[in-house]
Amino acid sequence: MDISVTRFRALCLELIRQVESGGEVVEITRHGKTVARLLPPAGSSASAQKPWEALRGTGELSMDPEESVLDARAFDALR
Repeated sequence: MDISVTRFRALCLELIRQVESGGEVVEITRHGKTVARLLPPAGSSASAQKPWEALRGTGELSMDPEESVLDARAFDALR
């Protein structure tokens, strides 16, 4: 992936996560010339990552933290 210095600055954390999880190489350019390259460390691979670790940071909470996914009546049914 090629990306300008300006765009890299805006997206750097997201791009670092992509390189970390997917092993993708990011080339940072200024005026069309590559000035830096972001790549995963030697010897690392995304395949060594456990499947559940690949999902880290991708979840989204779609309800209030104090809300329960269980209906209150389910608790009464157990009594």
